[in-house]
Amino acid sequence: MTNFTGDSSRERLAARRASESLTEMVQVVLPNDANPLGFILGGTVMHLIDIAGAIASFRHARSRVVTAAVDDLVFLHPIKVGDLIILQAQVTCTFRTSLEVRVDVFSEEALTGFRQRTSRAFLTFVAIDEQGAHVEVPPLLLETDEQRAVCDAARERRAVRLRRRTDPI
Repeated sequence: MTNFTGDSSRERLAARRASESLTEMVQVVLPNDANPLGFILGGTVMHLIDIAGAIASFRHARSRVVTAAVDDLVFLHPIKVGDLIILQAQVTCTFRTSLEVRVDVFSEEALTGFRQRTSRAFLTFVAIDEQGAHVEVPPLLLETDEQRAVCDAARERRAVRLRRRTDPI
């Protein structure tokens, strides 16, 4: 784990492993989280995805972060009241002042332990200072071929997102 002993920019911008950002959140789906059919609301899942992603981003950047974009959020399976919702988030790629986080969402039947992935989203966060100006984020150490491939895919998503941003509506 990275140990921060001062406020030096050099120390704050030291490269970090993806595992240092790994975040897992677990909670029970309660009736107030659900629609009339007894399944968690999509907006509640989106809220939890944003929180898990922000925590992973903060762990990497050690800076304030704000959500800039959400890509590829798909709901594959519903999550029932009484099931556990498990969110796993981890930084996948970094850029100069932003970073991408993958958040996988799982449901787990409380009585059987049966677990399945119900959603996946890619979120982009921007690091900011106290005045809201963008600040640099530490580089991500890409240690495996899989991590390099995941980061390459993130770069492609970013390029598409940036093109959309500059295209007239």
